Amino acid sequence: MTKNEIADVLGEIGTLLELKGENPFKVRAYQTGARALEAIEEAELARLVAAEELGTIKGFGEALVQKITELHTTGRLEFFEKLRASIEPGLVEMLQIPGLGPKKIRALHDKLGLADLAALTQACTDGRVAALDGFGAKTQEKILAGIKNREAYGRRHLWWDAWEVAEPIVAGLRALPAVKRAEAAGSLRRGMETVGDLDFLVAAADVAAVVEWFVAMPRVKEVTAKGETKASVRFESGLQADLRIVPEEQFGFALHHFTGSKDHNVQLRQRALTRGLSLSEWGLVPAEGEGTAKEKAEKLKGRKAEKTQITTEGELFQALGLHFIPPELREGLGEIEEAEKGELPRLVERADLRGAWHNHTTASDGRNTLIEMTAAAEALGWEYLGIADHSKSSVQAKGLSEERLRRQVEEIRALNAAKKFSTHVFAGVECDILPDGRLDFEEAVLAKLDYVVVSVHSAFTQDEETMTERIIRAIEHPRTTMLGHLTGRLLLRRDGYRVDAGKVIDAAIANEVVIEMNASPWRLDMDWRHWRKAAERGLMCAINPDAHETAGLAHVGAGVNAVRKGWLTREQVLNTRPLKAIQAWLAARG
Repeated sequence: MTKNEIADVLGEIGTLLELKGENPFKVRAYQTGARALEAIEEAELARLVAAEELGTIKGFGEALVQKITELHTTGRLEFFEKLRASIEPGLVEMLQIPGLGPKKIRALHDKLGLADLAALTQACTDGRVAALDGFGAKTQEKILAGIKNREAYGRRHLWWDAWEVAEPIVAGLRALPAVKRAEAAGSLRRGMETVGDLDFLVAAADVAAVVEWFVAMPRVKEVTAKGETKASVRFESGLQADLRIVPEEQFGFALHHFTGSKDHNVQLRQRALTRGLSLSEWGLVPAEGEGTAKEKAEKLKGRKAEKTQITTEGELFQALGLHFIPPELREGLGEIEEAEKGELPRLVERADLRGAWHNHTTASDGRNTLIEMTAAAEALGWEYLGIADHSKSSVQAKGLSEERLRRQVEEIRALNAAKKFSTHVFAGVECDILPDGRLDFEEAVLAKLDYVVVSVHSAFTQDEETMTERIIRAIEHPRTTMLGHLTGRLLLRRDGYRVDAGKVIDAAIANEVVIEMNASPWRLDMDWRHWRKAAERGLMCAINPDAHETAGLAHVGAGVNAVRKGWLTREQVLNTRPLKAIQAWLAARG
C-alpha cells in the first residue's frame, strides 16, 4: 500500500474505534498517526520500513509501527478486517450523513438504540433525536435533510468513479477473441457529471462467450438479467452495468443511439425524417413502407445496392448532412444546427494541458509534500505546477498564517533554483473570501505570490444577492488571479450556495480574472452549462484539479470532459499555454 492508502486505513480504524466507544487516547493515536504518515515522503517510508526504523518517528508506538509495516508490505491488516466486521453496517452507513460524526452516532445508538438509517429516520420524524442532549431541533432537521439527499443522490454515481469501473471492462471486452468492436456509451461517454448506470456496446460473432465473460466479472454482486445478446449486472457499489451485443454492421447506429442524449437523438431522428429516412439503433432506412425500423433494416441486409454503407458515427452524421459531433456535445443544445453550418471547433484535449494551479500540500490539508507533488507533476509531463494551500481562516484545513505562507514561498523559490525538477513551481494561495468580500490576507502579503486563487469556504447560507456581491468584491481585488469553485457544490452531497453566476461572470470578464473549472470529481464547478456563452464573451478558464494528493492531479481529466461539454477550445483554457507564456502573462498582471 502507498502511504496515503495506509493513512486512510489508520483514519478509518480511529473512526471505527470511536464508534465502539474506545478510549479517546487510543482513537487519537490512530488519527495522529495517519496525519504524521502523510507528512513522510513515499521513498522515506519505504526506507524506514525496510530498516525497521519506523519507531523513530514521533507518535509511532509499537502497535502503530506493526500495523503500518503489515499494510505496507502485505496490503492487508487482519486487525482492521476484524474490527470492521465487528461493527453494525448501519452505524458505518450513518457516517455518510453530513453532521453525524462517530460521537453523535454512538450517542444515538446508546441512548435510542438506533442501528440503521431507517431507525434514525423514524426517530427524527418522531422528534426523539431533537430531545437528546447535544442535538436539538436544528440538528434533527439537518439529519433528516441529509438522509433525504442521500436517497435522492444514491441512484447516481460520480463520473470518475463510474469511469474507473468502465475503463477496465472496455479493455477486457476488446481483448476477447470474439469481439470486433467495444465501447462504453450513455452518459459516461458524454462526460456527464454523474452517471446512473453503465452501458456497454459490443460487436461480436460468438455472443455467448461475451455474455458469459460479462456476468462473471470481478466485483459483480448480482446478475440482474442474462439473455442471448443482453446482460445486466450490479456491482458491490450499487452501480449497474448493461451489455448489448449487435451485428458489426449495426454498431455505428447502436453506438450513436445508446450514447444519447434523448434530446439529441430526437432531433437527429427528426432531421432524418425530413430527408425521407428513419433513424434508429438498427440503421438508417427509408421512412416509407411497411414494418418497423428493425424489420426494414433486416430486409436491407444483403441488398448492397439499396443499403447505405455506414459503419461509423462519422459516416452517419455525414449521411445526414452534418459534420461530426463529439459525444460531449450531444445534449440537444444547438449542436446539430452548428454541425450543419460547418465543422465544429476542435475541443480542448487532456494532452493540451501543460500544468495546473489549484493544488494543496501537507502544509495545509494536502496529503503529499511539496516535493512529492512536484515529482508527480513532472511524471505527468507538466511544465508547471501551482501550489495554492489554504489561507489562515480555513482553520479546519490547517490554513497558513502569513509567516507559514512566507516560509512556503521561500521553499518553492529554493526548489526552483535547485533545478531538481523540470517542472516549474508557482507560489500561490487559495485565499478565503471572507463573509463581507474582503480577502483573508492583506495586499502586501498577496503581492509576494505568483498568483492568487480566491474561494468561499464559509457562510454558505448567505442570500443570493449578498453572496454575489461578496464574490464580486473579491474578484475586483487587484491581486486576484482566479476564482475557485464558483458555487461550492459537492456533487451527490450538497447543492451549491445561492449565487448569480451571470453577474459573477460579468465581473470576472471586466476584471480579467480567470474562473476555474474545479476538476475535482466531487465539484466540476463552474458548471459546464455556463461555459460556452461565457467563453465566447472572453472569459478565460483554468482547469484545476484541486488536488490534495498526487493521485488527484489526474482529476484534470474529469475537468477536460466538463469544459468540452461547454464547447471550450484549447485557446480558451489558460493552462494549455507553455511555461514562458504563463510567466509573461503573470508578469503582465503585475
